Amino acid sequence: MALFGSGLIPPLTTMSDGTLKQVSPFSGTEVWTVPGRGNRPLFRPALNPVPLGEHAHTQTCAFCSGRPLDTPPEKSRIVPDPSQPDGWRIDYGLLPREQESTQNSYAFRRVPNLFEIVPFRYWEENYGYMVDDETRERKRRYLADETGRAHVDSIVETRLRASGQEPEEVSESEKAKLATAYFAGGHDIIIGRRHYLDQATHDNQILSSGLLSPDEHYAMTRLTVDSIRDLYERNRYAPYVVAFQNWLAPAGASFEHLHKQLVAIDERGVQSELEIERLRRNPNMYNEWAVDYSGYHNLIIAENEHAVMLAGVGHRYPTIGIYSKSAQPYPWLLSIEELRSMSDLMHAAHAATGPEVPANEEWHYQPIDLDMPMPWRVNLKWRVSNLAGFEGVTKIYINTLSPTDVRDRVVSALYQLRDAGQVSAGIRIAMECTTERNMLRYNPLLKDR
Repeated sequence: MALFGSGLIPPLTTMSDGTLKQVSPFSGTEVWTVPGRGNRPLFRPALNPVPLGEHAHTQTCAFCSGRPLDTPPEKSRIVPDPSQPDGWRIDYGLLPREQESTQNSYAFRRVPNLFEIVPFRYWEENYGYMVDDETRERKRRYLADETGRAHVDSIVETRLRASGQEPEEVSESEKAKLATAYFAGGHDIIIGRRHYLDQATHDNQILSSGLLSPDEHYAMTRLTVDSIRDLYERNRYAPYVVAFQNWLAPAGASFEHLHKQLVAIDERGVQSELEIERLRRNPNMYNEWAVDYSGYHNLIIAENEHAVMLAGVGHRYPTIGIYSKSAQPYPWLLSIEELRSMSDLMHAAHAATGPEVPANEEWHYQPIDLDMPMPWRVNLKWRVSNLAGFEGVTKIYINTLSPTDVRDRVVSALYQLRDAGQVSAGIRIAMECTTERNMLRYNPLLKDR
């Protein structure tokens, strides 16, 4: 990783032959873009798509709406509600029979991950974590329901068999511990109701983030930030909740069904710690080295009232960055207008990327125990290349698309999408954007400007 901060290594350096050398001002990651390598297509079209069967829209995978008991017990769901200020309502802890009333209208649901990255036992054995009263009562109520009890027993047995154990060989106390994990664990999934587009006829017509309506994408975003808040409130030992989305198998998705993941962890991670060190030296660095720097180099892609989209610099993969302009660093405390602005630009970034491109959506925001304010920001990374020996030896990464290439592709797509009414009409694109400096208000010194 290249050193940055002394001013000796600028984020962007163009060599005489056209090679672009990038250094991330936040991580120090060094990336090269070599001329001529970015002309390859970003994806390969699906070969021989298969016609959908009669029940494919609701039964294709364990995340589908017709198989609600194939996942662990639902924690919450978001449903349309015109009486609410933003048109959506979140229902918590519904029993199986209670879910039926909104089974055809809910947009997204939150369920525990069957196989947690950080298991519930980790928190119990390392920290003495105890389940809160509300969660304990939700578990009691669910197990008191006949269908709910059968559901939990089935999930526990599925977990055991997948781990190579026979359920009858496992003690009841061990099964009870596994059951508790599916109420009080810290790894959750936000799952969309639809697997395919409503009009889909073949198996390659999967519903992606960019193919949602802006309002549906807002519902997914709102349920995600509410779930992050809930995980923090229920686990005092977790200083950070990681939020991300893997789209398509090359980007790490085990199910090609739209979903996000949330994982509570007990540290910030090495990369975050390095970024925090730089932030302490320059509290305004997200303005200076993200938005302002992008403005000076014509890398701003789009903006709206409360968020801005730019082409990322110094990333291993072609990256679109979306930054909240809000003075509030925590996503779950944003106003409806601020949250919708972020959601609209995230949605637009996915729509411009296209459903065929494997991508990771990574959320970054101020850790709950950090004294330095950070803006909420989301990176959408196109997984269109594979790391190889050169990267492993040098830690210099070859990115086939430069930030300018990313900007040009996305700007062109956004104009068409906006004209077609497929993204929010309130998005300003390219030269329509303002040139305001220090537009991110997370820095307390800028709040009154």
